[in-house]
Amino acid sequence: IFFSVKVYVKLNHNSPRILCRTSHLQNLELIDPKFQWNGPDGGLSLETSSVEISPTGTLILRNFNLSGIYACSIFYKLTAMQPDKNLLIKYLIYAYSDPKNKYEFTAWYHAAPCTSSHNTYLEKILLQVLNKLVAELSCEVTFIKAECHHVKMQRGGLQNEIFFTFPDCVASLNMEKYNRLCQGSACDASHRLNKAKHLIERFLKQQVEVSRKSSEPLPEIHYIEGTLQMVLVDHCYPGYGINALIHPYCPECCVVCSPGSYNPSNGVHCLQCDSSLIYGTTKC
Repeated sequence: IFFSVKVYVKLNHNSPRILCRTSHLQNLELIDPKFQWNGPDGGLSLETSSVEISPTGTLILRNFNLSGIYACSIFYKLTAMQPDKNLLIKYLIYAYSDPKNKYEFTAWYHAAPCTSSHNTYLEKILLQVLNKLVAELSCEVTFIKAECHHVKMQRGGLQNEIFFTFPDCVASLNMEKYNRLCQGSACDASHRLNKAKHLIERFLKQQVEVSRKSSEPLPEIHYIEGTLQMVLVDHCYPGYGINALIHPYCPECCVVCSPGSYNPSNGVHCLQCDSSLIYGTTKC
C-alpha cells in the first residue's frame, strides 16, 4: 500500500513531526512495528545530527535544506499469528522561504556621447556612492543595466541620456555586526529597506539642490530632476520561486524549484531550463 503527501519546511529550520503511519494505524495496536526511513540521498540514520527518529518512527529533519522524496516503510502485525504487513508512505518535502522585498529604481542622467568612457566611469562611481550610502544598513545596491540614448528634446536638438536601472536589495552582508548596532524594529528588513530608499532619494535630491545654488553651468553629466522612479517588488532567493498552481498549500512561499527549472537572478518564478543549455554551465 502506498501513500504520498506534500510537506513544506522553512529553509534552515526544523521540520514538523513527520509520522510513519496513517491516521488509521494510529488507532490500532501494532505488534513488533519496525520503521525504515529513506531520503533523497539514501537511508536516514540517527547517527547524523540533521535527523531525529523516535522509537515510534516519527521523523524530524533539523536545519532542513535538502528537498526531495522522503519515504517511510512500516512493517507490522495486527496479531501475533498473522504475517507481516508493509505500508510505504512517501513524503514530497519542499524547502521554502518567505519572499523578500526590494526596490527596483531607475534614474536618468544627461550624458557624454554614448561611446565616451566618461559614461562608464559614471556607472562605476554612482554604484560605489550608492553602496556607501546604504552600507551601514547592511544593504546592497546592485547594478542591472545602463542604456545610452539620443533624445530629441522639445524645441531643441539631440541630447545624450543614460537610463540606469538598479535593484536596491536588502542583503545580509554583515547582519551579525548590524544587529549589534540596531535595536528592535530598526533591525527589521522592511525598516532597513525603507531607510535605504529615503537615503537614495535624498542623495539625488541634493544633487539637484546643489546645481540650483551654483552659479556655474551644469556639468556635461548630471542627474535629470524628477526622473527617479522606485517600485517595490517581491523576489525569491536563486533556486526558489512562487507557484500557487503547483503549491496550492503554500501559494505565497518561495519554494525550491523543481528539477528542470531554475531562478538564477532573484526573480519571482522558476523558469524552465533551455534544452539547448543542457551541456552548458546553467544552474539547471
